[in-house]
Amino acid sequence: MKAYSEEITLEGHIIDSLVLPHVWDEIMDRGGEFDLIEIRVGRHKDETSFARMKIFADTQEQMDEMIDAVTALGAVLVSSRDVRTEPAPRDGALPDDFYSTTNLPTQVRLDGRWVDVEATEMDLAIVIDHGNRSARMVPMAEVKKGEAVVVGHEGIRVIPLARSREREIFSFMNAEVSSERPKRLVISEIACELRAIKARGGKILFVAGPAIVHSGAAPMLAKLIRAGFVQVLFGGNALAVHDCEAAMFGTSLGVALHTGRQVEGGHRHHMRAINAVRRAGSLREAVEAGILKSGIMYEATRANIEMVLAGSVRDDGPIPDVITDMHEAQRRMRNAVRGVEIAIMVSTMLHAIATGNMLPAHVKTVAVDINPAVVTKLADRGTFQALGLVTDAELFLRELSEELG
Repeated sequence: MKAYSEEITLEGHIIDSLVLPHVWDEIMDRGGEFDLIEIRVGRHKDETSFARMKIFADTQEQMDEMIDAVTALGAVLVSSRDVRTEPAPRDGALPDDFYSTTNLPTQVRLDGRWVDVEATEMDLAIVIDHGNRSARMVPMAEVKKGEAVVVGHEGIRVIPLARSREREIFSFMNAEVSSERPKRLVISEIACELRAIKARGGKILFVAGPAIVHSGAAPMLAKLIRAGFVQVLFGGNALAVHDCEAAMFGTSLGVALHTGRQVEGGHRHHMRAINAVRRAGSLREAVEAGILKSGIMYEATRANIEMVLAGSVRDDGPIPDVITDMHEAQRRMRNAVRGVEIAIMVSTMLHAIATGNMLPAHVKTVAVDINPAVVTKLADRGTFQALGLVTDAELFLRELSEELG
């Protein structure tokens, strides 16, 4: 007989969304055991199911690991106690037993009542404001000394998402990756989703990599921005630099986009483009001065869409609009993703993973890359809702543009 036990419950669409078998897998994979005490199965599509079970472990450490795993899937510890907190020991640091969040809707029990936790995002801490009876998820670096940080597992409820019954391509836990998908059908469904979001005034996020420019697809993304299908744009210095290079010199990495041939002296074009924008002062000033007359940066600037360009240590220049302070870049990205209904990530591994980490699980997410490992890595890092499409940037954006007319 194992020495440690806890009782947990699961409620919701836990069977058709495969949450219940995933919970059992997590328990057994960690050497634990479970005893199913009660189960009620919903008999209609809109009817939820309920399960209550006791889980067993040999050590407290093993039990803690199991609880971490199953609560992330929506299990709730059977307890009448409120959530526990401890004060943050210093600015930017957390108590040892802090609760690490998921990207699923989360509630905490305060004074006997369940309260929604605001600003849903994975891998953050939960800070409680007892005076206002509120809770919010906060990045570790932004926690202040003395704030009440949630610790342990009691008094926390994670709400699993139900499988979508309307659009199967965005169904719950559909992050399978395959180059065999019927791409035109999938892109057609994505286009329908974009039209619907635009029609109701929603927010669409594109996360774009420089391969969009290299492949000759920049005019297609520029067209989508001009048509109002992009409200938020994330990228890096390379996207801005090579887009400006293409607009000013017709090359990308020194290769002529209309012939695919290396241009003599073209290896200097990206530096000349950076210098031109820096001399103007910014992308907006370059547009207003007539230096930048086309491309993604041109259309994004003219449309006044929210654009966050996050830099890296390897950047040339960089373009003046690139944010080199990573904490500031994260803050700007977190603010920009609020209210986003769909995120389209095209050929950018690092920015896609960073953005995926900030998105609540209900945000429809599409990851497009020619390398299936990039799409897989996004799902492995926790963005389980991402729909993976293995194809090149030019084909995807061309077909999406055609679908959108």
